[in-house]
Amino acid sequence: MSTNMHHINAHSSSSIEFVPNADNSRDLRNALGCFGTGVTIVTAADGDTPYGITVNSFASVSLNPALVLWSPAKASERFITFESANHYAIHVLDHAQSELASQFARSSRDFDHCEWSWSDNGVPLIDGTVARFECERVSSHDGGDHAIVVGRVTRAANFGGDPLMFVGGQFGRFVGAH
Repeated sequence: MSTNMHHINAHSSSSIEFVPNADNSRDLRNALGCFGTGVTIVTAADGDTPYGITVNSFASVSLNPALVLWSPAKASERFITFESANHYAIHVLDHAQSELASQFARSSRDFDHCEWSWSDNGVPLIDGTVARFECERVSSHDGGDHAIVVGRVTRAANFGGDPLMFVGGQFGRFVGAH
């Protein structure tokens, strides 16, 4: 995995225009991959069992009140746990945590690869991330093959560092112009 972002030429010789449909979903996915996102792990619990899932569909909705959203896939075996969780935490990953992102993309219950603790609301909190948002579920909306989960941020932390980025199907790190 690369530690630097790759340059993407939006007007390459292989550019195409299309109307999205079931036959060209890979083309739509590739076009969406041109938009770089941060990488997060959302954690929640089912009783005493901690769960985590890697997510790049995270966004700020409102500063007052403090609201954020994220979108779990309905086809995920973890969907019910996360979509219905009353409390959860969103962790913005550090650029050095790409392996952790890959781990939680594959397995929701393997917390052996990170240091973590329980929050006061019974949510697993991962150490070493750039930022963290502890949330209380406000609503969930239909979003096609995903749900749109809106949460009220009840506690936030900014630990500093360089966030992990995802663009063009690869992890990387933002390198600003100097």
